[in-house]
Parts: sequence; C-alpha cells; structure tokens
Amino acid sequence: MSQRAIKYLNDKRIIYRKYSEDIPTNEYDWGWHYENGTYGYYSLFNTKAKINTFKSLKWHLLVLWYLNPDMDKTQFSELVSVICYKPNGFVTFTISNKMLNKIIEEVYNEDLDRAPKNKLRKIVFKDGTGLDMKQKLSIVGSIIGRKNMIDEEAIYQCMLDLHDMNKKITISRIAGLLDCSSRTIHRNMSAELKQEKDFLNIENEKV
Repeated sequence: MSQRAIKYLNDKRIIYRKYSEDIPTNEYDWGWHYENGTYGYYSLFNTKAKINTFKSLKWHLLVLWYLNPDMDKTQFSELVSVICYKPNGFVTFTISNKMLNKIIEEVYNEDLDRAPKNKLRKIVFKDGTGLDMKQKLSIVGSIIGRKNMIDEEAIYQCMLDLHDMNKKITISRIAGLLDCSSRTIHRNMSAELKQEKDFLNIENEKV
C-alpha cells in the first residue's frame, strides 16, 4: 500500500477535512482570516506526520467520528481498524486487538454534540490555491504581524502554519514571520509553548 491509505478514505467518502463555519473577519481568494481565531477548522492527514501517541490517535478518531456522524458502528469499527493498522501509514505503532476494541468503544460512545477540542487558527488556506510555502508564510506574517503585537497567540499561530507546511519550527523563522528579533520571541514564549514547538517538530520528523 502507499505511504498512507488515503484512497480508502476517499473511496468510502470519509470526511477528514472541514472548513470552519464561523464567520471570518476577512475572506480572500486564498482563504480566510479570523481576527479572534476559529476552532472549527479540521484538517487531518494534511502533512507527512503520522500519529505517534494513543492520545493523538484518540483525537484523530474522535474528529473522524464527529465529521461523519451518519456512520453506524460497523462502518466506524472498520474505519478505526484501517487507521490503526500500521502498514496503512497512519500510525507509527502496533495496536493490539484488545486495545483496538477498547478505543472503538470509547470513541463511539463520545458525545457528538460537542466538537472535539481543536487548535485555534487565525489563518485558513483554501485547498488548491496554488500558493507555495514561501507565499503562504508571507501571508501569515503580514496579517498576524500587522498589529505588531508579539504575544504567545501570534507565536503559536506561526508555529502551526510552519508545522502544516512541513517546515521545521525555529525561533529565527518565527521571528522572521513576525518581523521582530529572536530575543523578542524568546521573551514571549512560555515553557509550555517551547515544549509544544519541540513536539510539533518531532511530529513532523516521524514520517
């Protein structure tokens, strides 16, 4: 099979990407800008990074279940089995049948009235824009850095966009996007945010 069995998802018409239904602050040909951010944008399997923890696995499955509420339990169980089968390229680890069944039960019984916890996004690009990485990062930097407010939220947004584009997250790259010094980035990054930076970089390395 290919590196990741996306064909299965497409053939079964499984929804794994969804634009936000929130009203954007501005809409452009390339996408949307949300001044206060949106939690409603879901984009699974958009990078080469694979699922490498049970916590991440459960979140991915919960999002799939949330985006495809019409599936019955048999269909959902088949989907989970495909995602959890290591040779299919979604996960980096082997999952026992006992654990597989446990995960299926836990996720299937979740309350779908509540959207799965998601990362806040301020910039969302449309699919098929034709923009390359440099152009996208330029847009992110120009919009987020427009008010010249260098805070954790702005830094985190840059981290997410670098991650989505399979670009290693570095202090200098973040500083370049926000048009400030590396020292400014260091000063405004908490220990938690630094850990998240390391985690996102590790996530993209596990391909």
